[in-house]
Amino acid sequence: MLQNFLPFLTWARRYTRADLGNDVIAALVVTIMLIPQGMAYAMLAGLPAQAGLYGAMLPLLLYAMFGSSPSLAVGPVAVVALMTAAAAGTVAEIGAPGFHLAALWIALLSGSLMLALGLLRLGFLANFLSHPVISGFITAAGILIAASQLRHLLGANISGKTLPEVIPSLAANISGLSALTVLLSALVLGFLFWSRSGMAKLLMRLGLSGPMAKLLAKTALLIAVVGSTLLVWGFGLNTQGVAIVGDIPRGLPPLGLPEFDLSLIQLLAVPALMIAIVGYVESVSIAQTLAAKKRQSIDPDRELVALGLANLGAGVTQAMPVTGGLSRSIVNYDAGAATPAAGAITAVLIGIAVVALTPLMFYLPRATLAAIIIVAVVSLLDFRALPRTWAYSRADGAAMAATMAVTLLIGVEQGLLAGVGLSLFLYLFRTSRPHMAVVGQVPGTEHFRNVDRHAVVTDPGVFSIRVDESLYFPNARALEDRIVQALAEAPALRHVVLQCSAVNYIDASALESLEAINDRLRAADVAFHLSEVKGPVMDQLERSHFLHDLTGQVYLTQFDAMKALAPDVTEPCLRAARCDSRLRTV
Repeated sequence: MLQNFLPFLTWARRYTRADLGNDVIAALVVTIMLIPQGMAYAMLAGLPAQAGLYGAMLPLLLYAMFGSSPSLAVGPVAVVALMTAAAAGTVAEIGAPGFHLAALWIALLSGSLMLALGLLRLGFLANFLSHPVISGFITAAGILIAASQLRHLLGANISGKTLPEVIPSLAANISGLSALTVLLSALVLGFLFWSRSGMAKLLMRLGLSGPMAKLLAKTALLIAVVGSTLLVWGFGLNTQGVAIVGDIPRGLPPLGLPEFDLSLIQLLAVPALMIAIVGYVESVSIAQTLAAKKRQSIDPDRELVALGLANLGAGVTQAMPVTGGLSRSIVNYDAGAATPAAGAITAVLIGIAVVALTPLMFYLPRATLAAIIIVAVVSLLDFRALPRTWAYSRADGAAMAATMAVTLLIGVEQGLLAGVGLSLFLYLFRTSRPHMAVVGQVPGTEHFRNVDRHAVVTDPGVFSIRVDESLYFPNARALEDRIVQALAEAPALRHVVLQCSAVNYIDASALESLEAINDRLRAADVAFHLSEVKGPVMDQLERSHFLHDLTGQVYLTQFDAMKALAPDVTEPCLRAARCDSRLRTV
């Protein structure tokens, strides 16, 4: 169907005048936020201010056509801007022509990767980024983002991409700060932090309704931009050490592919992949959260396609890489965005601003843009997540801590790779040593539980073991060793039953281990049985010779196995009253 290739036809066919009204209001509010944020994030990425504005035009139109979320506000965001600056900085200095060229190829490469993953329906690959890793990375990135803006907030020549670089630079250049810049930064930061809660309360005290007051409070960014720009222009602060944005090219962005450079593309391939994954994970999590509030759903693979096309659009319009932004998406949702058309209307309004309003931004102080970034990234910082995660799972806590440490001390790309690598290593280590429980029958029931945790009944001639993990190459030998140990410790053993209730998959290596167990038990005149084998696992086993060579039987339940192998113990246990002893919790 045509709508599978052009998803916007799905909502366009039932688009109403009421939807248009809601989308226009949402677009106006988001535009007010996006103009200063776009320029601020472009500055964070080391790009000209217009790159952020261009990133809010064609990319938004493409997402509106192909995206599935009515509330997701696509455009420049802080974390992707920081990653772009770090990646482009490896091939060129900020301000050099090669730096912007690198940023454009990052957008094109990340967009191509997302588009390919979406078309191949491989969005699940992003699940390999665990939540603790993402949380640790975003918190560390937020700290680096804040540190990178000190030069603009203080008006001092502070440089560095990591804390070991920024801190010494701050100490060496603190004497060269601009007092006027510091004062202006303090005023703007104070106003923006106050406006997050105080502005709405003030407007409500003036008689406005709660929803209207909260909506108008979103104009705080515009007020800060206009107010600080007028201060600089009126008092000539730009001649007294306050840095300004300066001239912004007027007009729509040029359309065309950047200069082709194969060696540059090869250098940027891995950073582009990291940016694509982080951007996708961040966007999808935001979109799913907002969709759930309206009992809607999104298509993750379609989101990959839409975000991929949006970044391709950024790459051919001199823009910066884009993804879904949390704060703007929440504002878009709260303002009543009904369809993705709100994003398209936002793009049109940004285009009008670029054509008509850029001369008015000449005196906009860079300190104001830095303050906007600081206020935005405060929501990214979650310092309580690390102790909370560590208390629950030391493995996840270690992955989170490693991600934060490497990101802060070495760099954003290395931090993310370290977190992913450690997460995979810990997963393999944990699953290579699966929890295995010897089980017995709970008196008076057909249930079987861990002999170390419950008062249960067992038979000396039957060894029943439950493995609480799928069987694959890292852990197959562990099961084999445990059964061999039981065989050596119990001379009266005649049957071994492997309870497979927690086994979802058996790979070829594990199958060979099961065959080895079967052969070794046969040599010891002990039968090997399976119980509670799941359908898909049974389908796998039936495609091999294992079931044909199995010395024992496959039972539907563990109770059926024990009833057949140890009836003298199982039947009386079932008829008996429940054990009076107090059972420990699982």
